[in-house]
Amino acid sequence: MANALYGKARQAFLTGGLNWSSMTAKLVLVDSADYTLDIDVHEFLSDIPAGARVATSGALQNKTSVLGVADADDILIAGVTGDRFEAVVLYSDTGTAGTSRLIAYWDSATGLPLTPNGGNVITTFNALGIFKL
Repeated sequence: MANALYGKARQAFLTGGLNWSSMTAKLVLVDSADYTLDIDVHEFLSDIPAGARVATSGALQNKTSVLGVADADDILIAGVTGDRFEAVVLYSDTGTAGTSRLIAYWDSATGLPLTPNGGNVITTFNALGIFKL
């Protein structure tokens, strides 16, 4: 698979179900050995098995949306341990996996795959933004 926006997220953005400015956006590091992506069917964090979720970031800070480009500050996930991960997923955190909407999936980025060693994982977003609608 290549980097992509989840189909249900694109639909939610276009119908007003997602608001980049007001949502709590987070990243989850995903072990693709335990998760089979279905980009147009999977909708919520609960679609990614708990065992596939290696680590979760805090909320993205200083989010912007200029000319349809979503962006935010780079983010550090501290002390990551567990399984090797091959993908990073952006999602809107509601506090409940069954309602936290999946937004974007990346499995081809610098540093992927990565085997955690207890150190920090820094996600550096593209200078052109995180994603564009």
